[in-house]
Amino acid sequence: MNLFATVFYDWSRVVAGYFAWAGPLAARIVVGWVFLWSGWTKLHILPRMIENFRGWGIPAPEVLAPFASGMEFVGGLLLLAGLLTRFIAVPMMIIMIVAIASAKWADVDSLETLLGFDEVAYFVMFAHLGPRARLARSPDAARAAATRQAGGIRSIEASPDPRPAARRSPAARTAPASGCRAAARSRS
Repeated sequence: MNLFATVFYDWSRVVAGYFAWAGPLAARIVVGWVFLWSGWTKLHILPRMIENFRGWGIPAPEVLAPFASGMEFVGGLLLLAGLLTRFIAVPMMIIMIVAIASAKWADVDSLETLLGFDEVAYFVMFAHLGPRARLARSPDAARAAATRQAGGIRSIEASPDPRPAARRSPAARTAPASGCRAAARSRS
């Protein structure tokens, strides 16, 4: 029985590891498509959207309605293209919070109702996509990999301690040098 459980556990872990990119990619495509067309529609009915914003009590509707509609359109486009996913996730989460607070809050009578709103699902997807953007097989991921290969990003362990020697702990003073300084000493 133990061999059976081990084989199936390891098999599922290995197979899932090969497809770790599929979930974020699917979320990015679906959410990007929805917001691309939602923003496009709102930009084409902008006078009605300004009136809706005014009715919901959102301040400066003449400014915020075009801004939110444009962010939805551009954000959806960027999500579909796989560009600036982390950057675009934060304003889109804010737009979802404002949408819930202004247009949907009066309908909330229970946690079940709140969690049933599409805006909550989109908020969660943006919260998921933001930090995991590089797993989604996107140009963002390719750019990050190229930067790492070129040596543009160093790990914390490879970086030298920026504090003066007098302020380091005794163990840190006697530890071998690391990072760029160690490489320079080994060359000389």
